[in-house]
Amino acid sequence: MRRIHIALAVDSLEESIADYTGRLGAEPLAVVPGRYALWRTPEVNLSINADTPNEQRLRHLGFEDDSVGERTEDRDVNGIAWETFNPTWQSEGVLRVYGPPVTHQA
Repeated sequence: MRRIHIALAVDSLEESIADYTGRLGAEPLAVVPGRYALWRTPEVNLSINADTPNEQRLRHLGFEDDSVGERTEDRDVNGIAWETFNPTWQSEGVLRVYGPPVTHQA
């Protein structure tokens, strides 16, 4: 499966979790309190991070693709980072960067 990936920086993680849960009609797959949340629906892979000073709102775009072996990244003509990765890489990255999430659904 291949789905679009969007990574955003947000002011309030808790308010954003409530907002995007409603918009996507799905609970987050993983939440690291105060730091990170991830949704994976048939259409989109959306991650949000608590905003840090001077961070862009749009962190990067990309594709989650079950068929790729390694993560790749490049930039489009506008300088926006695009990455391609598989779900295992993303799950391992969440653990490496944020620690274990408090919620995790299959």
